[in-house]
Amino acid sequence: MGSADDSLAVADAQPRGSLIPGYGASLGPIGERFSAQGAMGLLLLDAASFAEIERLYGLKAHRQALGQLTDLVRETVGRRLAPQDLILQGGIGRNEILVILFRPCDQVDFHVEEIPALREALLIGLKRQGSRVAYPYVKEAPPIYLGTAVALRHPTFGIETQLRRALEHARADARLSLEIAKRERRHRFIKFILQGEISSVYEPIVEVSRKTVHGYEALARGPAGSEFHSPLAMFRTAEEEGLVFQLDCLCRQKALEGSLGRSRGTKLFVNIRPTTVQDPAFHPDVLSRTLDRYDLRPSDLVFEISEQESIDNFTIFREVRDDYGKLGFQFALDDTGAGYASLQSVIELSPEYIKVDRSLITGIDEDLSRQELLRALHAVAGQIRARIIAEGLNTLEELSTLAKLGIPFGQGWLFGKPTPLRAGS
Repeated sequence: MGSADDSLAVADAQPRGSLIPGYGASLGPIGERFSAQGAMGLLLLDAASFAEIERLYGLKAHRQALGQLTDLVRETVGRRLAPQDLILQGGIGRNEILVILFRPCDQVDFHVEEIPALREALLIGLKRQGSRVAYPYVKEAPPIYLGTAVALRHPTFGIETQLRRALEHARADARLSLEIAKRERRHRFIKFILQGEISSVYEPIVEVSRKTVHGYEALARGPAGSEFHSPLAMFRTAEEEGLVFQLDCLCRQKALEGSLGRSRGTKLFVNIRPTTVQDPAFHPDVLSRTLDRYDLRPSDLVFEISEQESIDNFTIFREVRDDYGKLGFQFALDDTGAGYASLQSVIELSPEYIKVDRSLITGIDEDLSRQELLRALHAVAGQIRARIIAEGLNTLEELSTLAKLGIPFGQGWLFGKPTPLRAGS
């Protein structure tokens, strides 16, 4: 091993955020060091998830993310490396970073201690700071998997052949890490579903003119501090595991259970998915009996469906809506304005409420274009006897603008963050 100053030179060999050479362009130095030392260790970071950054944001964003990942690798293990060690890009078209170590064959701790220690350091670094590598393109840390391999120099084989084999072994090791992580995550998620570890918090929906609570939207939350805390994380995992239906049922159940503390006369807004209507427990007669247990009437309940959710057959859904409507249930179209299908969904579904996405509401007091769009949507709502709920309210100025436009309801942190309706819910 070199001195701390020598090892630091490995980490600082390239400017921050820059792309590093690929191993293909470094075969000469690799061959010389491998032959001189006799053993080569390989740590491979598989960042295949970065391909999505390039697809969505282009080449420049992709290079920036890879550069930031490289910086994290340097900062995490740079001081641990010897002067002859290398940090390189992987194969062409692959989102890989390689850390290549060269050691004498008789250095016993190389395989059993040094490589595992470097791997552990990288895992800790990714866990603590992984969210920064894809910022600002991805909000959460993208999945990155590590694989390791060791090769002993065989003089009758070419350097390319031995390096290719080491890369294949490291990639296979990374894939195994991925499959193990998937299996463990699935086990955790199934346990999470079976134990019903979901609670509901409730965000008030306020009548703009009188500033009184009209209703509450139930929002699902997983255990605080867990990987499944946010609805996005829960449903993304459910999609991967084929458990969306089960999770959706559990969220509705928890929304009803936690609503016992609501004020009489207020509405309960519950998010549903198009497939919810296939749930036997959601059949109108069964659902009405369920509501009795929670002191709810059908007229108290508003089912929210996102316009971003696919409704494959509007005719069938309208029939379902009509069947529930006869019993007193109402519907709200959520996220209106967030996607291209908004107006079609409004016209096809004719909901009782139209929830306008926060992207149209934020800063509306200073944006005449947004005001005109909301005014036009308000006019459409009036024609189909629907009422507008403006989402994402954060300021009194936005609220005042809604009042001037005649918008009946608002929702957002201006009225308070989502909280349980009763202790222990």
